Formats: sequence, structure tokens, C-alpha cells
Amino acid sequence: MTTDAGRRRWGPGLVLGFAGAVALAGAGLVFSRPDVVAMGLPLAIVSVAALLRRTDAPPAEVALTPAAERGDGVLRTEVRVTGAADLAQLVLVQSERRTRRVVVPTDGSVVVASSRPLHSGPVTAVKASARGVWSDALLLEKPTPIVQSVRNVAPDAIGLPVLPLSPRLTGMHGAHEGRRLGQGGDFRDIHQFVPGDELRRVDWRATARMARRPGDLMVRRTNTLSDATMVIAMDTADDLGTVVAGWGSGDLERSGLTSLDVSRQAARSIAVSAIDAGDRVALHVLTHGGRSVRSGAGSRHLARVEAAIAATGQAGEDARFRRTPPVPHGSVIFVLSTFFDGAASDIALTWRASGHRVVAIDVLPSLDSGRLSREQQLALRTVLAEREDVLHDLRAADIDVVAWREEPAAAISATARARR
Repeated sequence: MTTDAGRRRWGPGLVLGFAGAVALAGAGLVFSRPDVVAMGLPLAIVSVAALLRRTDAPPAEVALTPAAERGDGVLRTEVRVTGAADLAQLVLVQSERRTRRVVVPTDGSVVVASSRPLHSGPVTAVKASARGVWSDALLLEKPTPIVQSVRNVAPDAIGLPVLPLSPRLTGMHGAHEGRRLGQGGDFRDIHQFVPGDELRRVDWRATARMARRPGDLMVRRTNTLSDATMVIAMDTADDLGTVVAGWGSGDLERSGLTSLDVSRQAARSIAVSAIDAGDRVALHVLTHGGRSVRSGAGSRHLARVEAAIAATGQAGEDARFRRTPPVPHGSVIFVLSTFFDGAASDIALTWRASGHRVVAIDVLPSLDSGRLSREQQLALRTVLAEREDVLHDLRAADIDVVAWREEPAAAISATARARR
């Protein structure tokens, strides 16, 4: 039952007040006890006074403001409730698993809601709704629309001592030994002086030993130091947790570590290690309309890449990428996927056929199949066997396959050293 304004309804206290007044009045009339009738008058007066309160006052509003992070892994959100009501009943849902109800003033006082996320990526830190409380809870406003604070949680990065390199480095500045003629690298050859060579490059011992005519000079040439371009391609079609029994349920609270958690960690680790080495990094999310960050270097570019990685969530059902993202010539491409679907492997094979060095990062976490039935165990073995066929095809196409599970840094380093 609502008031004329349509924004408030009778609270339990108001219902009990009217019911008590009517009951006392009826009992007094039946038993001819005016004193009992008089006992119900205060309840009736208070209830009527509550109904006559102004109803054109502004309703309660909820505002959420993310608080500064303290580095302890806790997301804090400042909640403010404003309105003309005496108080407000505030309902908070923290990390989509804990619900709290508190009564707060409506003067804009700050209530801090804390939540510890279980996963990286886009996380709903707080959902909040409130309703004004009038006349000592005799009247209640309608609940406000639910507002939420979505935060992008960055994964922890693992230090990678060395990353795989392309055999065709094209950059002119960097820390890797290139194959082009330049400066800063290892010895290349001894060559006759030509216009454009620097006099300080003249090797006088070689000139005395190898000059054929008077006036001939021999210069010592070196390779250039080049930078590399790392392209990170994230397949977000699946988000599979450690607990196989929870696949498809969407219950991220009991799923354990998920494949997208592993993928985000691998992507950030590769980006940080590449930028620290002076290389360039590009990011592509393999979904239709997915995020892309063009190739770049430096701390500001790394911040953009990390922000894009933290904001990457699971793709929708009809979000398959429509075309292959462009990548710079001579890049090393890291394809991050569970490889249950052939789309990620197909694009990896396409890039490899184009001459790029491709590293397939298997982001499927270690699986817990303890709660599966016999039929489910058989289905799991079947899909895992199909996935092994996909990984075998990648290896056959000269694509490095690295499982990001136990000691990924050692696995990446072994892959990098294998082709030096």
C-alpha cells in the first residue's frame, strides 16, 4: 500500500499502529471501556501524523566513489546516501557474494565498503541500493535503482628473464643483436672504406695487412642493436576454472583459478618483461570489437597495455573476431588461449604461415575433476584429447607451445634459448 505520492509505502510500524488503534477501539466499544479506547488514540494520532508528512521531498540517492588503493588487495568504495528522509536503509552486496544491510544518515556521510576480489579483470566491487526511512520507520520509500562499482583488477606479474625473439629483427635501436649493418652489436666483417663510413671505424692493423693499393683503408663493421616487437593476442572465448564440475555454471566464487586469470597474468608478465628490455608491445583481444593497443614502448605505453589487460573479461557468445588483427613485420606473437576451440589455433597457424614467430601459451589451469560422474569424466577425457590434437598441430607447424602452469618463467626461458 502506497501514499498519494506513490513513492512511499507503509512501514511495519505504521501498519501495527493502525491495527493496534483499531483493535483497542473495538475492544473498548465491545466491553464499554472508554479507557481502552483512549489507549488507542496515541497510536492513531502518531500514524495519521506520519501520513500527513510532506511527500514532495527529494527521494534518497546513492553515489559510489572508488577509494584509493592501498596495495593490500582490498577494493574500497565510498558510499554516500543523500535525501530528505530521516534515515536510509542501505543494502550492500560486496564482491557479489556478501550482502549487508545497514541504517545510515542521509546527510552524505561516507560509508566505506571493502571487498577482496577472488579474480583479476573486471570485478563488481559493490552493488548498492537504499530507501529512505521516515517517521521512525513508519513510512518507507521505494528502493532506489541498484548502482554498482566495477573495478578492473590487475593480475600479479611474473618476472621473465628472457623472451623469445624473432629471427628477423627490424628495429634500429634496442638491446638485441640484429643482423643488419649498424652500430653497437658484435663484429660483422672487415670491409673496404666507402663514402659514408666513419673514420673512427678504420682498423689500422687490418689496413696495414689487407690494403692492396696505397690510400686504401679498411673499416671494422658491426651489427646493429635492434629492438623486438611482442604482440599479445588474448582469446577470451572461454573462462574455465580449476574445478571442472563448475564449468558453465558461472560460479566464480567456487571455480578456483580460471583460464582468464592465467591469461591476464601471462599477458601482463610478457608486457612488463618486454618493456623492461626496451622492446615494443602490442595487444589484441581476439573478439569482435575487442580491445587493441597499437605497438609502442615506454612506461606510459605499458600503463595503457596493463589497463587494457585488466579490463579484459570473457567474450559474449557472438563475439568471435571477424578478421586477423594486423601485426608489425618480424614480430613475435604470443597467442594466449585454452585451445579448446579451433579459432585461436587457426589464427596462430595463419601468422606462422606469414613468417612470424608464434608462441602458443596454454592458459588452461591445473584441473580438479574430483566431483565428476563417470560420464562427465569420459566427456572430459574426450575434449582433452581433442585439445591435444590441436596442440600437436601447432607443434607440427613449428609453433612453440608453452603451458603457463608450473614455473612459466623457466618454460619461456627454455623456449627462448632453444632457437638462439
